Amino acid sequence: MTIRRVISPAVAEPPPERWSNCLVSDGIAYVSGMTARTGDAKELRGKDEYEQAKIIFGKIKALLEAAGGAMSDVVKITVFVTEIANNTKVWAARREFFTGDFPASTLVEVSALAAPEILVEIEAVAHLGKGKR
Repeated sequence: MTIRRVISPAVAEPPPERWSNCLVSDGIAYVSGMTARTGDAKELRGKDEYEQAKIIFGKIKALLEAAGGAMSDVVKITVFVTEIANNTKVWAARREFFTGDFPASTLVEVSALAAPEILVEIEAVAHLGKGKR
C-alpha cells in the first residue's frame, strides 16, 4: 500500500506536522474537513452556510483534480454544521457540484467548529476514476 499526499495550489496546505488536506491510498482520496478560511487562516470567506459550503466544495474539487479525480468520484461526504436548521443552504451549494448519483452523505450538527464564524466544515472520500465508468 502506498500513501500519497496531494497538494493543490488552489488550497493552502497546513504545516506537514499537523495534518494533510488530502491523501490518496489505493485509488481512494481522503479529503480532510475543509472550511471557508483563506490560506493563511486569518480570514473566513462566506457569510452564510451557502457561501461557505460553495467555497468548501470548490476546495474539495481542486484537491480531487490535483489527485487526478473529479467531483463525480466522490462516494461519501460528511457535513458538520453549527445550525442544522440551515442545512438547505448547504444542499443548495452541493447541487452546484454534484449531479446524477449524489454521494452518500452524513449531516451532523455540532456545538462549535474551529472558530465561532465557521458555520460549515465538509470532508470527503472519493474513489478516483469512479465517475469515468
